[in-house]
Amino acid sequence: MVSFLRVFKFAFQDIARNLGLFSMTIFILVLMLLSVNTLWSMDVVTKEAVQVVKQQVNISFYLVADASDQAIKDLTSYIQSFPQVVSVKVVSRNDVLASFETRHQFNTDVLQALSELGSNPFGPTIVVNTKEPSDYKTIMDAVNVPQYQSLVEDENFQGHEDALDRIQSITNRVNQIGLGLSILFAVIAFLIIFNAVRVAINSQRIEISIKRLVGASNWFIRAPYLVESLIYSVLSLAITMLIMYFAVHWLDQYLTIIFPTGFSLTNYYRSHMLYVFGIQGVVVLVLTVFSSTLAMRRQLKV
Repeated sequence: MVSFLRVFKFAFQDIARNLGLFSMTIFILVLMLLSVNTLWSMDVVTKEAVQVVKQQVNISFYLVADASDQAIKDLTSYIQSFPQVVSVKVVSRNDVLASFETRHQFNTDVLQALSELGSNPFGPTIVVNTKEPSDYKTIMDAVNVPQYQSLVEDENFQGHEDALDRIQSITNRVNQIGLGLSILFAVIAFLIIFNAVRVAINSQRIEISIKRLVGASNWFIRAPYLVESLIYSVLSLAITMLIMYFAVHWLDQYLTIIFPTGFSLTNYYRSHMLYVFGIQGVVVLVLTVFSSTLAMRRQLKV
């Protein structure tokens, strides 16, 4: 127990001697972790944005005005039988007419022409949502058969492929930049930690020699540098978590406006905290321990 406490004592003494180098190392590690979390957040937000856009994609089948209830029911059941279909909604003739009048309520010419018809010219509409936008072609081809050609007057695919492509393009660019920054900061952090341990060993060669003369084991001499690696990891991760806590709280006020689903990055990080920061903690610990161990193998001859 005494040896264990002395290891921590020597580790903190070394940090105090090289406080500037220690601070720079923590700073670079925090920048690396922030880059990783930016990538992670972008991925989460993008997936949510894609889901929102997908929910707005649908195909409408406009049926003839004299379509019977049985024919509508048969077509609806037929469409629902496809595994790609999420939901099928039938809009009645009266609802279609009301929606049309609402859209053109300020266009007197259109409303006047409609009133001169004397009857409802619209047929019912079947609105279909699928799991993926690519599934709509399958449904359109399935409905475009002789059995239903006399029932379906027209169809309208309200797609948002451009929006999906734009979101994906922006995300790919941000991910590439973020990945490059993360790798850059990881390399810089490795070099700084390597250099910090090397400087510490060179400045303590006399102390190390004395420890060896009095019978100190290899583990006892190496352990303080490994403890420093642990301190680097824990402190940088804690600072990153604190920064991310305030950052996602600030972002949420804008995300709630963009996403009608009530999406919140704060809730995401709160529910995935162990997973997200656990992985990052392991990665940082491996990086710091590896660089420290390599520096000791090259500089510490014990």
